[in-house]
Amino acid sequence: MISGLPSEIKLLIVSFVPLKEAVRTSILSTKWRSLWAPLQVILQLDSAQVTSHEASEKIKEAMGVLLRSHDTPQPLKLHISSSKMDIESSEVMDEVFIMVVKRVDKELHLDFSKGKQTMRDFNLVLDSSCLNSGENIHSMQRTDFSSLKSLHLRSIAHLAENFVSTLFSSCRFLESLTLEKCSGLQDIRIKASDCLRSFVMVDCTNVISISLSASNLKSFWYRGVLSNFQLKNTPHLVDMILNLKDGSGQNEFDVEDALSFLDCVKDIEILTISGWLLEWLCTAGVIFGLLEFQFNKLKELCCICTVMDRGMRDSLACFLNATPFLEKLFVNIDENCSSPMPCPYFQQYWHEPHLCMNYATVKCNASQLKHLSTFKMAGFTSEEDQLLLMDLLLHKALLLETVTVTSPENRSWSVAKIPQCHLNRFQRFQPESMVASLPNKDYSFVLTEEKNSDKSPKSGYSLLF
Repeated sequence: MISGLPSEIKLLIVSFVPLKEAVRTSILSTKWRSLWAPLQVILQLDSAQVTSHEASEKIKEAMGVLLRSHDTPQPLKLHISSSKMDIESSEVMDEVFIMVVKRVDKELHLDFSKGKQTMRDFNLVLDSSCLNSGENIHSMQRTDFSSLKSLHLRSIAHLAENFVSTLFSSCRFLESLTLEKCSGLQDIRIKASDCLRSFVMVDCTNVISISLSASNLKSFWYRGVLSNFQLKNTPHLVDMILNLKDGSGQNEFDVEDALSFLDCVKDIEILTISGWLLEWLCTAGVIFGLLEFQFNKLKELCCICTVMDRGMRDSLACFLNATPFLEKLFVNIDENCSSPMPCPYFQQYWHEPHLCMNYATVKCNASQLKHLSTFKMAGFTSEEDQLLLMDLLLHKALLLETVTVTSPENRSWSVAKIPQCHLNRFQRFQPESMVASLPNKDYSFVLTEEKNSDKSPKSGYSLLF
């Protein structure tokens, strides 16, 4: 069996798969778990200088030398302690758990969550152009971080601020950057090289401001609180996730800031967005069809919401008026995807209040969706506003070919709109189909379960991982 192979062979095998999947082999058996036993290293630094640039360079060089000596994934646990104390009794000021894959797709994962640190707020500046003037080619060869393609940072704390900045400046050809669970981080400013293609930031609960400049960035994936987003020099951005599951956070909601950001990303092709943001903007009187910018390149839209009520339904309909070339629409209704978002009171309206209109007026004001061919709704429970949204789309989407709804239990049905006069005849040919009707309508929605529908309940709906 494969578990009986020598450790060197098993390490070689896992080096061919992405690091995230490779680490999962540790649950197979104790033999596989032993592959990920970290190499223990103690690095002594003056406690007063542990956050200095010189200390950061020393940490980076030591880590680079150790990792460079391994051609397979190598966990490394690095203890940074005061040189003025006995090693056995010294207090660990910071503990970094590092894994690296030194193959074609080079990855480096750093986890700062194990150390004993006093939590405090901090800011982070990552600038690929800030290379230390004293760094020479020999130093770069010793550390060998310039060839990294993917950098994943978890639970960064204030003691690691300078080290992370120094490390980032050495990653000349970095293509992917991920930050996760950095709870003390408030402000982050990133100036990346032309190589950066992907940026992911997840569950950094206290972040207030995010500034990113990356000329060849393709995807921006974010999950957390609404922040002050500033994307500069990102002309090639095509894919964005704004999963604002934690609400507005510490920031006061500002309509102008939100619209200014949407204006900056109007040329994206794929967008996932929290529905409450659209509803808040519409509550403030924003009429998307009257804005000076439109999402003329948007092909695919996913809206995340906790409930599909009248306000959410009409806000989504309003936003669709600014997406004339939309081809695919996904709506994910999950009451567990975020906390309730009480809408603030707006003293002035951007355009005019419009969420008070009745459904007939909303339907009349909706633009034709000439290119929409696919609509899928997850979390379907046959509630009236969900049915009215389907009615709106079937009326306005001229080329709509696929309408699919999925229940919270993950059962899926294809949907057809059938006149009442033909309903009995249709059901004779489809006896297992379900019927959902709206009051005072001369048609019904017929739901036919898809053959590959998974009837077993599944928990959660992952948008990032």
